[in-house]
Amino acid sequence: MPRDNGEALTRTPPQEGARLLLHVCCGPCAVMPILRCREEGFLVTAWFMNPNIQPLTEYLRRREAAQQACAELNVELLCADEEWDIAVWLRKAAGRDAKPARCAFCCENRINAAFVKAGELGMPFFSSSLLYSRHQPHKVIATAGLRLTWKNPGGPVFLYRDFREEWQAGIERSRELGLYRQSYCGCVYSEAERHAGRLAKLMYRDAG
Repeated sequence: MPRDNGEALTRTPPQEGARLLLHVCCGPCAVMPILRCREEGFLVTAWFMNPNIQPLTEYLRRREAAQQACAELNVELLCADEEWDIAVWLRKAAGRDAKPARCAFCCENRINAAFVKAGELGMPFFSSSLLYSRHQPHKVIATAGLRLTWKNPGGPVFLYRDFREEWQAGIERSRELGLYRQSYCGCVYSEAERHAGRLAKLMYRDAG
């Protein structure tokens, strides 16, 4: 992500104890962003809001892992369970269910929601653990957050950090904590893509 005026704004040193709402997508991805933001002086509140995670059993497993991570790190976790509705999410994703449009929609939706939630809670900063994953559209996520800051002066400021720098450290720390590590991004489309090879092998075997 190239540096620009928006990023420079988010890199302004905060006052000690400045409140930050950190959207978290799962436990393993939350660990290093929480630690890094606290090292910079932020008072972090985590927010689990992920209506894309399906099926519901998977959502609950990741919610539990996020709770475990936050408990280990002594961070408050808020959960937006009321936002989980598979029918609503699939209708919103319809027509853009292929990459990269699907992933952009999914990430932008959660960044926008985090901005609104931070404002409701009176928190001056917001960010997301989505910036940690090497598998997410990093530039899309960063641009969405910075755009909200530019267009809403006086509102919550997006804290851009390239948490991917902590990738390996995060993997090791999440394993030490015994956190559940998922095998696909979250939505039913990504789950199907992740395991499509298994079905293809069965079809090939049966055809032979």
